[in-house]
Amino acid sequence: METIFGNLQGLKSSQLKQLQRLYHQRIPGDRITTPEFSQRLAAISTEVNQPVCAYINRRGQVIRVGVGTPRQTQIPPMELPRYGAERLSGIRCIATHLKPEPPNEAALTAMALQRLDALVVLNITGTGFTRRGGGATGYVKEAYLAHLTPQESRTLITSPAALKVGESQIQSPSWSISPPLDLDNLADQDLVDLVENLEAEFQREFIAQEVDADHDRVLIVGLMTSEMTPLQFQDNLLELARLVDTAGGDVLQTIQQKRSRIHPQTVVGEGKVQEIALTAQTLGVNLVVFDRDLSPSQVRNLEMQIGIRVVDRTEVILDIFAQRAQSRAGKLQVELAQLEYMQPRLAGRGRTMSRLGGGIGTRGPGETKLETERRAIGQRISRLQKEVTQLQAHRSRLRQRRQHREVPSVALVGYTNAGKSTLLNALTNAEVYTADQLFATLDPTTRRLVIPHGETNEHQEILITDTVGFIHELPASLMDAFRATLEEVTEADALLHLVDLSHPAWLRHIRSVREILAQMPITPGPALVIFNKIDQADSETLALAREEFPLAVFISASQRLGLETLRHRLAQLIQYAVDCG
Repeated sequence: METIFGNLQGLKSSQLKQLQRLYHQRIPGDRITTPEFSQRLAAISTEVNQPVCAYINRRGQVIRVGVGTPRQTQIPPMELPRYGAERLSGIRCIATHLKPEPPNEAALTAMALQRLDALVVLNITGTGFTRRGGGATGYVKEAYLAHLTPQESRTLITSPAALKVGESQIQSPSWSISPPLDLDNLADQDLVDLVENLEAEFQREFIAQEVDADHDRVLIVGLMTSEMTPLQFQDNLLELARLVDTAGGDVLQTIQQKRSRIHPQTVVGEGKVQEIALTAQTLGVNLVVFDRDLSPSQVRNLEMQIGIRVVDRTEVILDIFAQRAQSRAGKLQVELAQLEYMQPRLAGRGRTMSRLGGGIGTRGPGETKLETERRAIGQRISRLQKEVTQLQAHRSRLRQRRQHREVPSVALVGYTNAGKSTLLNALTNAEVYTADQLFATLDPTTRRLVIPHGETNEHQEILITDTVGFIHELPASLMDAFRATLEEVTEADALLHLVDLSHPAWLRHIRSVREILAQMPITPGPALVIFNKIDQADSETLALAREEFPLAVFISASQRLGLETLRHRLAQLIQYAVDCG
């Protein structure tokens, strides 16, 4: 039995049978519709006193019948046979409307979301006329033909400069609506000619946009909940844009929503999901990034409704880590973090992965593909965890040798992109990679540094280690995977906590770093706060930092300002740490 979608409440069995018979209709392949089919659809709509939509493929077959408006009966993007910014979906919709008016914006938006070949709206009188032998037949008063048009104003806007998180920049899709037509004029429309011309234009536009196919075209979605301040929310969005940019994506636009709490199925509300899908279609986006962690079911629901790939903030960070890892230890830890992130997300992927779904060839001994994958990943995680444990033991032996030689050690910690590698290079003439990027370096680098002794003022040698940058709400999988690296922090005699004073959220960055340090299994040694990039900070910020942190050191690592003061304060810190230890 063919399925009828939409609002079926109050329908009689005879009316449902009439709707089901629509599936047996066939429209000529080069025609949008026929007068006979349109009248029949209108007759049924009149009888049930509701709008009715019939979705037809390019072979002229009715593939979906829905009771309701085009918005209420639309096909989820993931169920469309073809979907993409460079072409149409291969399906047209013939819809009835109970009021004599042109297609409304909701219907046109549904057309854009599904990238329909065409939308026909049949306005019916609602009274109809009586056929011989009885039975109401709907009368089509007028018809409208609508279709998408290429939007030449669409341009590729690269991130992060295009990210104006305080402004709404939602672009509307472009469409064309015919004047009122009678059924004969509508039947004369050549579907093949219309579709071929439109798709040729879409293809040209798509190729013009795909200047750099290696870059994801990204739409960021931010949700502001009651526990966040507007400033925190904006900082989060700007940071996510930097993360996407660092991962190699181009942020085309940001969509925001304010809710008291997240929607359990889709994070944002239903209307906002529609807005995201429409914006993604309009801009030719191929990736949607949410500013928070998503559950596997939320990702699945969002991808079904939006039609393109959806990832969360953690997945973006993992992608950056995978790109940045250079050493074997770094690659090992990144793979472990990715697998630990992936493992719980294997659940809920449906019965398509199962060999036990029933039927010939599926019964008997065996296990589902899902279970096989989960077990394989579990085994790989176990092996990686053993290797990470061996890595911890190796680092521990190195630290014991240093301690045996009584060489004090200092760890550089701080929010990502605070300038730790630049400072290490400035102090030790090292050649650690530096860039104005988040997580530019992952692998810890240890260098020797000669500073004056805290009491005798004689030269003494210490070891200074550059560690992985921190970020607020550092994913738990990363914390666990990088425990071998983070132990450099807990085992150091003292810490240098570097802060980017030029960043608007520098106070929040300090709190985030301190929260992560507080989660360490071993309490780290004493820390000296160092404010970096003072050459880029304004005088008001400098004054506030001096007032809030009177014992801090103020430097510019890139300009080599304040480094001598830092060496003397570092000597005092080491002396204090050794005396207390």
